[in-house]
Amino acid sequence: MRPVCSTSCVLLVLLLVSTSFVWSQELSSQPGSGAKVCVAEVNNRTGKSLFVERMTERLVRGLSESKLIAVVMDSTTTSDRELHPTLENSQELKRRECNYLVLTQVADPRAHPTELKIPEISIGGRAPSVDASDPPGTPPRDNLEVRFALFRPGSPKAVTDTTFPAQPSANVSDSLMQAMDRVANRIGHDLKKK
Repeated sequence: MRPVCSTSCVLLVLLLVSTSFVWSQELSSQPGSGAKVCVAEVNNRTGKSLFVERMTERLVRGLSESKLIAVVMDSTTTSDRELHPTLENSQELKRRECNYLVLTQVADPRAHPTELKIPEISIGGRAPSVDASDPPGTPPRDNLEVRFALFRPGSPKAVTDTTFPAQPSANVSDSLMQAMDRVANRIGHDLKKK
């Protein structure tokens, strides 16, 4: 009696198994839904007291709502003007096996007037810094800016690197929470495009 499967049959089965394995690996490394994103603690460059832990948690929650697996890191975002992964970020990113790293800063552009600024796009003029509900004579609110960057492991070049103004409101904490929602939306959108 002859064997049912010859050498060519075995090779065909091995080829199909290895191809399906490679294909599943490529799909799991694809961004978008299911990508694991490590979020470093938000860095406060304003000189004002901010709840960076709450802001980081809000960002993680927003990313999770975008169908991403988001994890709060123990390491923090660099305090350098140029966002880049620190050694601690890189080590933790590798240990946690994340597909992406998010670095976020809140800065006061008036505190560092000599820094080069990325040009802003403004439609309809600058946002007012005074709320209509404020009594007359209220000093203008701080116009803070949020900087964030998205990195892949092992790459010094950001996938996304953006700065936008945090819309002033009566409560700085509220406006920064809304800014974290904007960051999460932008990252979720960028990862789904890729």
